[in-house]
Formats: sequence, C-alpha cells, structure tokens
Amino acid sequence: MTRVAAIDCGTNSIRLLVADANPQTGELTELDRRMTIVRLGQGVDRTGRLAPEALERTFAACREFAGVIKEYGAERIRFVATSASRDAENRGEFVRGVVEILGVEPEVISGDQEAEFSFTGATKELAGRADLTKPYLVVDLGGGSTEFVVGDDHVRAARSVDIGCVRMTERHLVVDGEVTDPPTQGQIAAIRADVEAALDLVEQTVPVAEAHTLVGLAGSVTTVAAIALGLQEYDWEAIHHARISVERVREITHELLAATHEQRAAIPVMHPGRVDVISAGALVLLCIMERTGAREVVVSEHDILDGIAWYAAQDD
Repeated sequence: MTRVAAIDCGTNSIRLLVADANPQTGELTELDRRMTIVRLGQGVDRTGRLAPEALERTFAACREFAGVIKEYGAERIRFVATSASRDAENRGEFVRGVVEILGVEPEVISGDQEAEFSFTGATKELAGRADLTKPYLVVDLGGGSTEFVVGDDHVRAARSVDIGCVRMTERHLVVDGEVTDPPTQGQIAAIRADVEAALDLVEQTVPVAEAHTLVGLAGSVTTVAAIALGLQEYDWEAIHHARISVERVREITHELLAATHEQRAAIPVMHPGRVDVISAGALVLLCIMERTGAREVVVSEHDILDGIAWYAAQDD
C-alpha cells in the first residue's frame, strides 16, 4: 500500500483526498476527503487573470490541506490544477504560492489529461457491475469546463469544452455584478445555445452516441442527485451510484431556474458556494442528457480526485 495525497484544484472548488492505494489489487482506502469552495476562477472568463482575493482563498485552503497531509504522513503528493489556472495570464503567481505552501508544483493539466483522470476515478470500480453496460460516457461537469470521455476499460476518446457552471453563470446570468434571480428566458436560451455549440464540437471527436451508460461527476451533478433523493443533509453513500432519470433532472432544473437566491440557499443539501451557480450547472446537465438521449445519469462521487490518487500511487 502507498499512502498518497491527491489535490484537485478546479475553477470553483479545491479538494483533497488522502488514501492508501494498492495498484495490484485495485483497492483505494480513503482516509480523509474534504472540499472547500474557493472560486479560483472568479472573473477569469472576463479578465483573463486570477483575482488576488481568489488566490488568497485558494492558498488558505492549501495551508489547511498541508496540515492534514502532514498528520497522515502521505508519502506522495500530486496536485492537479484544471480550467481556471490553464486560462490565467498570471498562473505563475498561483504556481509559486502552491510550491511555497505544499512543496509540490501544481500540474496545470490539459483538458485531455483531466478527462483521463476523471474516467479512471469514475469507472475503476464499475468494472464488475452487470447492470451497467459499456461503453461509458463520463461527463465531468466542472466550474470552468466540462470533460466528455467515452471508453470501456480505457479511454477511447475525450474532449474538454468551456461550459462549466461558473463560466455559464458569469457569462449569461450576471447583470451589473449580480446574478439574475430568476433568469429570463433569453438568458436560459443563451446557456442552451452555448451548450449545444459545445456538444457539436464534442461530437466531432467523441462518439457519445455509442455510449450505453452516462456517468456524471462533480458538484453540480451530485447536488442535483441529492435534491432528487430528497436528502435533508448531504449523504455521500446515498448519492454515490444513485441513478437519476432525465425526467427528474428536468423537474429539478426548472425548479432551480425559477427560484430566487434565498430559495436555493434554503435547500438543505445546498453548499453555500453553489447557490449562485447550481441553476446553470443543472441546465448544462439537462442539455447533455437531452442531446445524448440518456434516460438516466449514474452519479459518481469518485471522480478526478480518485484518478489523481491512482496515478500518484503508480508514479515512479
């Protein structure tokens, strides 16, 4: 067993997984998993730069994670940074801060690498499930981008497109610095148009129509699942591998789009950092399901973070 620490720094959140990994048996024993909303991608779509306050929120979370990693004595650390830090002109400032705090340089990975890690994390434990037919379409719906991966035991094709929940919110739902509550039909149509255009690009290289099982990852998907299950508090075990129908996703999306900030915030399972971006996230998920003809989404709590841990364990 190798004790590893995996960090996934995305556009909206930063997450840590400390686990004992055994690549020979395929076991990943979780010791600590935590998430902080840092909104690193705040304003990046508009300015092209990481905001000072966003960097400080991220560095504060890194300092917390450094203490956890030291406590567990992880042998290997792998820090992966995704969409927001790929796009930013001042990403060097981000890299220097992470190295100073954690002693490891963040890997600002490509969308294709991100997709590979996500696929591994999401599907490694599904191999023995007779009720889920291959090939899988894994959709990792992030803050700045969404990754689409089709594969069986290995990735067959993947593509990353810029239709994350934060990016869609900032691009279409923010007016004069405030999120529109509720959004207009025109704003909703604009998000749908962006998603449809992105899916046109995806279908050029990823055979999404060949997939038999849709696997959905990340906070927008798990939050929709928690609402669909009627949970009064977030329950990882109930959400992991839940199967949510497209009809239920459609109902929840319409309810979220019609709600005010206060109404969304009052949903028991709603993380405060997702209140303003969940409507766009749910709409992106719905558009994907409608376009691909998926009758349900299999929700996975194992995602890119678990994939990063597996690859950390295999590092020479």
